[in-house]
Amino acid sequence: MASDRPLLVPSPRSPPAPSAPAPAPTTTSTSNTQQHHNYNLPSKPRPNFPDLSSSTNPLGGGGPTKMLMMDGNGDRNSSSGRTFLSAQSKASGRYSIDEVGTAFISATSSMDRFSRSGSKTRPPLPMPTRYGSRGNNSDGFTSSLKEISDEDARLVYVNDPDKTNHKFDIAGNSIQTAKYSVFTFLPRNLFEQFHRVAYIYFLIIAILNQLPQLAVFGRGASILPLAIVLLVTAVKDAYEDWRRHRSDRIENNRVASVLVNGSFQSKRWKEILVGEIVKFSANDTLPCDLVLLSTSDPTGVAYVQTINLDGESNLKTRYAKQETLSRMPEKEEIRWMIKCERPNRNIYGFQGYMELDGKRVSLGPSNIILRGCELKNTAWAVGVAVYAGRETKVMLNSSGSPSKRSRLETRMNREIILLSLFLIALCTVVSTCAGVWLVRHQDELDYLPYYRKSDFSNAAEENYNYNGLGLEIVFTFLMSVIVFQILIPISLYISMELVRLGQAYFMIRDRDLYDEASNSRFQCRALNINEDLGQIKYIFSDKTGTLTENKMEFQCASIHGVDFSGAKAHSDTEQKGYCTRVDGCVLRPKMQVKADPELQRLLRTGRETEEGKHAHNFFLALATCNTVVPLAVETADPFLRLVDYQGESPDEQALVYAASTYGYMLVERTSGHIIVDIQGERQRFDVLGLHEFDSERKRMSVIVGCPDKTVKIFVKGADTSMFSVIEKSPNSFVARSTDSHLHTYSSLGLRTLVIGMRELNGLDFEQWQSMYEKASTAVMGRASLLRTVAAKVEVGLHLLGASGIEDKLQQGVPEAIESLRQAGIKVWVLTGDKQETAISIGYSCKLLTGEMTQIVINSNSKESCRKSLEDAESMSEKLVAMSAGAPNSEVNSGSARIPLALIIDGTSLVYILETELEEELFQVATRCSVVLCCRVAPLQKAGIVALMKNRTADMTLAIGDGANDVSMIQMADVGIGISGQEGRQAVMASDFAMGQFRFLVPLLLVHGHWNYQRMGYMILYNFYRNAVFVVLLFWYVLYTSFTLTTAITEWSSVLYSVIYTSLPTIIIGILDKDLSRRTLLKYPQLYGSGHRQECYNLKLFWLTMIDTVWQSMVIFFIPFFAYRHSTVDTSGIGDLWTLAVVILVNMHLAMDVVRWTWIAHASIWGSIVATCICIIIIDAISLLPGYWAIFEIAKTGPFWLCIVAILMTALVPRFIVKVFNQYIRPCDVQIAREAEKFGNTGDFTELELEMNPISNPHGR
Repeated sequence: MASDRPLLVPSPRSPPAPSAPAPAPTTTSTSNTQQHHNYNLPSKPRPNFPDLSSSTNPLGGGGPTKMLMMDGNGDRNSSSGRTFLSAQSKASGRYSIDEVGTAFISATSSMDRFSRSGSKTRPPLPMPTRYGSRGNNSDGFTSSLKEISDEDARLVYVNDPDKTNHKFDIAGNSIQTAKYSVFTFLPRNLFEQFHRVAYIYFLIIAILNQLPQLAVFGRGASILPLAIVLLVTAVKDAYEDWRRHRSDRIENNRVASVLVNGSFQSKRWKEILVGEIVKFSANDTLPCDLVLLSTSDPTGVAYVQTINLDGESNLKTRYAKQETLSRMPEKEEIRWMIKCERPNRNIYGFQGYMELDGKRVSLGPSNIILRGCELKNTAWAVGVAVYAGRETKVMLNSSGSPSKRSRLETRMNREIILLSLFLIALCTVVSTCAGVWLVRHQDELDYLPYYRKSDFSNAAEENYNYNGLGLEIVFTFLMSVIVFQILIPISLYISMELVRLGQAYFMIRDRDLYDEASNSRFQCRALNINEDLGQIKYIFSDKTGTLTENKMEFQCASIHGVDFSGAKAHSDTEQKGYCTRVDGCVLRPKMQVKADPELQRLLRTGRETEEGKHAHNFFLALATCNTVVPLAVETADPFLRLVDYQGESPDEQALVYAASTYGYMLVERTSGHIIVDIQGERQRFDVLGLHEFDSERKRMSVIVGCPDKTVKIFVKGADTSMFSVIEKSPNSFVARSTDSHLHTYSSLGLRTLVIGMRELNGLDFEQWQSMYEKASTAVMGRASLLRTVAAKVEVGLHLLGASGIEDKLQQGVPEAIESLRQAGIKVWVLTGDKQETAISIGYSCKLLTGEMTQIVINSNSKESCRKSLEDAESMSEKLVAMSAGAPNSEVNSGSARIPLALIIDGTSLVYILETELEEELFQVATRCSVVLCCRVAPLQKAGIVALMKNRTADMTLAIGDGANDVSMIQMADVGIGISGQEGRQAVMASDFAMGQFRFLVPLLLVHGHWNYQRMGYMILYNFYRNAVFVVLLFWYVLYTSFTLTTAITEWSSVLYSVIYTSLPTIIIGILDKDLSRRTLLKYPQLYGSGHRQECYNLKLFWLTMIDTVWQSMVIFFIPFFAYRHSTVDTSGIGDLWTLAVVILVNMHLAMDVVRWTWIAHASIWGSIVATCICIIIIDAISLLPGYWAIFEIAKTGPFWLCIVAILMTALVPRFIVKVFNQYIRPCDVQIAREAEKFGNTGDFTELELEMNPISNPHGR
């Protein structure tokens, strides 16, 4: 059968013969391969085709189960992105096994004849988003029926870029991801930075200080803190933008081959215009969005890799239209016109047509290749640019995930407002007292040095330095704001960013978050919500690929009512994998599947029996009804090749591997046929048509010409969609048996599919062929027409059987869920699987337990949903009441004696979400320990997350691995993407990314706890650190006639937050650990401190402020009374106060450090040393006030006594409170820390019984 260039998949454009179907010609020929171009089509009666043009749902009725929302991808939601040929990736890549021996099988690729004409259309997402208004089997294809209006259309004149770009305002191909230019950097960066209100506050303060009447500090010193913060941020932004500019230059200056003056010439990407014809070769990256005109493949097939676009590494198939395939633009004049939709973000859809030679040729998603894709397995291709530069789909989708803000930072705004009110109060007190003082001393103002109203030095008397009582009070108020400005800590924002950066570094480097299987580390894609990981209350998880491996393994089959599941009872040593020999080389499937010995014997020896024929057709359907393509993999043995089946759906791969194990090995897929090795005999099947999976039919089918010259259609899909098209009368017993087996498989957690077939007679085939040709060439509404054609031919099927596929749990999932539950976190699973499968997986992963009372809601109308919710609420209230009234029950413990589990399907959610029933669902769900949502669509997943997020103050986390999880991930407070088998869409939309679900345990219980504890303490410490300095200045103002002069030098005031005290809090915020990793993992209940907000709350804030007032009084009054009768000047006292406050706040921090490291020692004690050095340097400069003051006061005896007395007196109350809390009213963390410190393991084993309750089923 060797050929110089056998094709892989049939061309969708070759016109069929007017009579019997003729497969695409091929040169393949071997002794074991039969070629047939004419088929015996019996004229038996044709089954009645349903009228699918009406509104009747073709999926309704006849289902074997009570579940209404079923899908067609082996228990997967139809819109979940993991279907046999999902809406995201229906342009599947096709390959074949490399040549073995004498040109055994080619590695060329092509397209199925009847598979590519528009069934891939994915419409744009509906706007506005409605989570519950659309069923989970709706894809919204109705938009494809609309004609493109002139307002919504783009006209592209092929090979005439001047006309195209002159007539329309079309972007060039130059891209710019950089935000700034040399001229716009400064104004735009400053504009963005001043979005923070605190920055505006400090800018106003700096401006006020420039006014002569309000000048308190030097003009330069007042601007310095804000300038440093702005400069640091600007440098960071400039570096990041420089990298973007460099990337843009590299991208824009890449070279492509463009048709210019009749020949292809090199041209830089940024110079390419819409309408120009571009030629690209294998492994080239496409410079813009191109409509394919021709390729090196005779059938016009091109293979592209979209890993740069959506992260998926599998190849996808695109093709050129037959009308343009043979045209050579470099040798003939081309004047065609393309009318297509305007640029949009839908990377999976394209709509338009081409006018050439007086006729219209329809264009669809399979005819366009997007910018960033790479050409693979194709020597060259030619296309015309339709979208360029910023209008390409990849650029329109480069906005990234929505910005999220830390919950802790949001709560911090409350304290910022309180501090602002406190600042106003201080300034009001000072200005009011100043006004009273002025009134009392108004007769003395002419003689006081600072308030002399008259100047007699000149001939004319002049008044100055006094503006009247009213203005003096106002100026005093404004000057007070300037002096007390650091009460609002500007350095806090920079400190938080640096701490988060350090925390992210250690999370990325954590070995416990490293996935060896995928060789991937933890990714921190959002640096502003690290601390939210320590406060998560609800986790919303996908199932397939998140809880499970998404690596399918065939387990059992029901064939014509007979259950074959004996493979489970046999060990691997008893299994004999199938292999075949071709030209001296042995071909063997890469993956071995456990086989049922009885079924193997039936297929080998009982082919002529009735049971054997059914089994033969069953496995023939598995081998042919798919989009899987075989590849030959080299081994160390030169005479052995492993057959690796490549496909976009793991389910399909598992089924084809199973067929190979039982002796039905798919060995070749070409442009018009597939070859299957059946028990050593290679047979050729001509592919006459392929109807891909779609979300409405929930089925896929293939029409093949068999070696016996018959034409058959093989169909597989979900049970709800298949049983409605099975012929009832001869299959009633088989249907009942198969239905029973399906329930058994589902209860075991297996993913199920139903297989059927029918032999087509001449009338059936001719009618189908005629309708298919019309539908596939339609300019508008192609997708809907093709679904109608498929649904009409997929009727009257003979039931062959069903399959059961296992999707194994990921390692450590049960243990992880149990740890999360002990931590007080509720885990909800949102999946597209069948209810039975989801429940079984729920038990396997310990999400569901035997102690739980299950509340199941499966309704198909709004009224029935209302009744179900009312019953569920009544039941939950009774069970909770029973639990509360039970003896020894802990009503407030949150762990009800009778835990509840809510199980609800997607059909019910259609009638609940975004209606008044949402509140009732919320009431029921909050009383349940577990919620399991089955058969849900992607938007419904987001709706469930929004349900809890918008009604509670609890933090939500969503985790998933597929494109169908993106909406849920972006809706939650924290979104985590799993680097799994389904591309990287979830990762690209997430805040954090990792390789396994079990990594949630160390991420939340360890890093989340640490991050929350550190950040909460750091915020309170920054408030305290600045407030104690400000209140110290306030006390001094009260004793200086409210003149707002300061004893502390202006440079010390500026450097206080920048150098003197900033570094220690950052180091401790990154490195300190209140508990060890081992303790946090061993006792998940410790995570409850984040739920109870133990590290940051309003009570702690007020206690901190009270402590601040006390410490500031101690710092001020001890030196004040010690030196009130001495000759030491105010500059000397100011230096003493500066040293005292810096040493005090660092000692205060040292008291709270749990894990001392050399870096912590260096930062705390080094800051004190740095302060001393700075004060000495400042006082050694004669041009600055306070020259030599520190040296004078340090000579006095009270100086050192004052520092010691200040430290002891100021810290005693805090020390007493800490001792009281730790020994009289300890929290869980303190108990665990003490047990760690003293190694009291005997008492530590009882820690779980002593811990505070952390979950409450009644709470919200």
